[in-house]
Formats: sequence, structure tokens, C-alpha cells
Amino acid sequence: MARVKRSKMAMKHRRNVLKAAKGYRFGRSKKEIEAKVALRKAGAYAFAHRKDKKTDMRRLFTTRLSAGLRAQGITYSAFIGKMSKKGMTLNRKMLSEIASEHPETFNRIVETVKA
Repeated sequence: MARVKRSKMAMKHRRNVLKAAKGYRFGRSKKEIEAKVALRKAGAYAFAHRKDKKTDMRRLFTTRLSAGLRAQGITYSAFIGKMSKKGMTLNRKMLSEIASEHPETFNRIVETVKA
């Protein structure tokens, strides 16, 4: 049986790895092994940070909502507590968007919850 050296496939793989690592700094964009490590870590960080982004956004919604509520003279925790007692089911994302984009509507929601 003939010997297969795989040079064509090895070059194709190397080219693809270096192409994916284009723009990385130092040896990470020029050396195959460093590029492979950099790509593996980049993928791991991208996966983890997609998860972290959800937490960050929830924090942002809470902060926006809290700022809107303090202007109305009520704290965030008191508002959420009263809302749950009344059985209102608006989520924090919707409330923060209403607070930032439609303040008059938000004022009516807060007055409904306060009463």
C-alpha cells in the first residue's frame, strides 16, 4: 500500500487555524500551536461570557428600574414586594424599558402599586 504524507490536508488545516487567528497579537497569529491555544481559549471565553451577559443585563434592568423608582419616592424592594402582593406580572426588563422610554406610563404603574 502507498504511503500517505497528508501534506495537502495538514496545510489546509494550518491555513484555516491561522486564518481564524488573524488579528491576534504576537505569535498567536503566526504560530500554529499558539494560534490553536488562543482559539480554544477564545471559544471558552465566548461561551462563558454569553452566559455572563444575561446576568449583566438583569443587573442593568434592576439598576434602571431602581433609578426610576427613587425618583417616585419608593425603593426597588418595596415596589417589587407590593407588586407581587397585588399579583402584577410585569417582568423587570419590561418595567425598566417602560421607566426609561415612557415615564408617564411608568408613573401610572407606580401609583397603581402604591395605592
